[in-house]
Amino acid sequence: MSRKWGIFNHYLYYSEKGYKDIRGEDPEEIRKMGEEWCEQTESFDVERLAATLHEIGCGYYIITVMQGTRFLLAPNEAYTRITGIPAGQGCAKRDLIRDIGNALKKYDIDLFLYYTGDGPHFDLTAGPKMGLYEDYEADIHGKVDRHFVENWAAVMEEYAVRYGKLITGWWVDGCYASLGYNNELLSIYYNAMKKGNPDILSAFNSGTASFVSPTGDDTPIKWFEHEGFTCGEDNDFTYVFKNRFTDGAQNHLLIPFGNYREGNICWGWCNTGVRRPKEYVADYIRKNNAAGAVITVDIFVDHRGHFDPEQVEALKYIGEQVRRP
Repeated sequence: MSRKWGIFNHYLYYSEKGYKDIRGEDPEEIRKMGEEWCEQTESFDVERLAATLHEIGCGYYIITVMQGTRFLLAPNEAYTRITGIPAGQGCAKRDLIRDIGNALKKYDIDLFLYYTGDGPHFDLTAGPKMGLYEDYEADIHGKVDRHFVENWAAVMEEYAVRYGKLITGWWVDGCYASLGYNNELLSIYYNAMKKGNPDILSAFNSGTASFVSPTGDDTPIKWFEHEGFTCGEDNDFTYVFKNRFTDGAQNHLLIPFGNYREGNICWGWCNTGVRRPKEYVADYIRKNNAAGAVITVDIFVDHRGHFDPEQVEALKYIGEQVRRP
């Protein structure tokens, strides 16, 4: 709560191709994509990122370890062992997570990691090897079971132990009940996190923008019994909390700042532009802070770790209005 607000980045393999075109069907294409991913992560300017976040004035930063594909942000022996995908063709060769964490420490900015409950399900090699596969024709996910979760948690645990208290928390997407998730399976991830940091914070996304209250009143929920903060995925800066906790979890929302693509309210993630006036967003965050809640703002990032200048200027204003203690 003392951090008040933070920034979120979807930092993924940048390609003109869609997900279904980078599934790993052609060996030469796989090799080329791996080289591009390693070049991309090597180009990430962690010092500039940290300095910009400091200028903005936010208290923490969340970045994707992966999302859907085979490409992970840092080396991981468990991932290589389980999938058989050599280092550099899935996991980046650079330990970008450690480099980002060390850069942020200089400015007292916490690092959180984004992970997923559906793993590398788009990839034709990594998905089945992990124990999860997506049926592209039917456009549905496969069901999770303990075998998959233990495999995928082993990858998480290696990162958690390596980074220790350099990582403050995890925001885990795709933990849907429709995939088979429940407290028992989510506990496997939670225990993996705690092996690196016993004070770790966690949130597990249940889907439907995390507004799936059984009371039907569109309030964020606590999905996993040991969650430290609510996942709170939403599409606009409108909901205002009335208190600090939901069933013991710190109230929190994650909202995109960028313009909606093609006017679609669900397509504002990782996009450029400023959809809401800076004055409005600053006031919105202040109102939630006053109630005891925390707000994370999703913004655009390019392959070098650079932000959209228009968003940076707006966020600097917001940071001036929402100062940390």
